Amino acid sequence: MPSDLGRILAVIPARLGSTRLPRKVLRDVAGQPMIAWVYRAARACPLFDQILIATDSDEVLSFCNAHNLPAVFTPEDCPSGTDRVHAVAQSVAADICVNIQGDEPLLTPEHFPPLLELFRRPEVQVGTLAVRCPALDIANPNAVKVVTASDDRALYFSRATIPHDRDQAGFAGYRKHLGIYAYRRAALDRFAALPPSWLEKVERLEQLRLLDNGIDIHVAAAPSDTIGVDTEDDLIAAEKILRERLNQT
Repeated sequence: MPSDLGRILAVIPARLGSTRLPRKVLRDVAGQPMIAWVYRAARACPLFDQILIATDSDEVLSFCNAHNLPAVFTPEDCPSGTDRVHAVAQSVAADICVNIQGDEPLLTPEHFPPLLELFRRPEVQVGTLAVRCPALDIANPNAVKVVTASDDRALYFSRATIPHDRDQAGFAGYRKHLGIYAYRRAALDRFAALPPSWLEKVERLEQLRLLDNGIDIHVAAAPSDTIGVDTEDDLIAAEKILRERLNQT
């Protein structure tokens, strides 16, 4: 990736007190804590100038320090992962800030180039990734769906099955959103200055704060699906895939 994109900071929010699956960022997955898998994927990508784990937990910070993972402490009351990224960006110079969610252990280095490629277009202020939605996830509220316009601007994200196939005609174009975002610095500052929106609160999806305030999100195609770990079943599924990958190396 040419350097004309400027300085790129990757931040991995790692909140220990998740409600659906407590302590998930430190849960063991295929022999390593989840956060270690996420950091490994980011570290293997040469596009980032700096990678930091952002946490509100002394335990996570201690783990990172013990394993030589770069980490910083952020306020406990950050409303979302992106607010936590913004807190880190206040003291780190960056032109583009990437929010790599700490519960995505199946991310690979190949997921990041298509995301950052979006920023060759000057109109892109915020980017994210999506894949064709697997059939099993179409009705799964933990798998967020996204509908896009013809120019790949996101029209809406939802835990519901969107678009609704009213006539049951066999629509198969559902897209699953992956939990990774990139922001130009000005867009990140604007996000953090806005209060959580009513749509964000209803769906529990932070990206809706942007759409609710007229800020476009552009969506690139990811090279493969991932599992955002929210439940014990997600953890088991991610473990199986990671062990298969390890057996192939």
